[in-house]
Amino acid sequence: MKVNQAEFVISAVGPSQYPGGALPEIALAGRSNVGKSSLINRLINRRNLARTSSKPGKTQQLNYYRINQDLYFVDLPGYGYAKVSKTERAKWGKFIEQYLLKREFLRLVLHVIDLRHPPSKDDIAMHEWLMYHKVPVCLVLTKADKVPRGKWAKHTKIIKEELQADPAVPVILFSSETGHGKDELWSVIERYAGLAAAADGGQKEAADASGSAAAGDTGEETAADDGGADAPADRHHAANRAPGGARGASAGTEETASADGRAPQQS
Repeated sequence: MKVNQAEFVISAVGPSQYPGGALPEIALAGRSNVGKSSLINRLINRRNLARTSSKPGKTQQLNYYRINQDLYFVDLPGYGYAKVSKTERAKWGKFIEQYLLKREFLRLVLHVIDLRHPPSKDDIAMHEWLMYHKVPVCLVLTKADKVPRGKWAKHTKIIKEELQADPAVPVILFSSETGHGKDELWSVIERYAGLAAAADGGQKEAADASGSAAAGDTGEETAADDGGADAPADRHHAANRAPGGARGASAGTEETASADGRAPQQS
């Protein structure tokens, strides 16, 4: 995807501050300091739009970034930072749960995990929670440049086994330093956001128009294909059909992913 425009919109501290409109939202979840801001900056080819910090736990809001007037990246508060009080973690944990379960325009969660290490208990709990609630997920294994290429497959296998990841969940190895995995990750994002279908639909319309014009020159008629992309209002349903499953299904017949059914507490 070619990014022509990217801008920070708002640091939301509650649903009343979420942006209006109906753009699809791609959320980023992961441990504090795992590199979510660097990932955003690499995807949009900007150095400092999403501010990085050496101090874990700095993000305390939902940071919205609008991309090409097509979608939002939503950077969630990192989890697993011990210096944040339990009260504060519980407060943000509830806030993030409500966003992940209730936000109508959420299409995909990029679960960012450090490729260098086995997933932490919080990483495992977050993945289980997302799977339990059938939230569409893509695993992004970042900092790939810090691992020898010959060990990528081994590290990926360990992470997938520890998470008990569903084979249908996309897995992208990514490096914010080199850009490895950037195109593959954009392809996943576009598919879940409905942008790939929209692009295909636009190309089909152009081809149909060209074919109709050619037929007119020869006196022939061309049948128009009434297929195409989902309308913006239907993108939520389109995302539900993508690999990863539909969101918001009843959990009454499934085993809970954690003791209290909650996502890892945010920091």
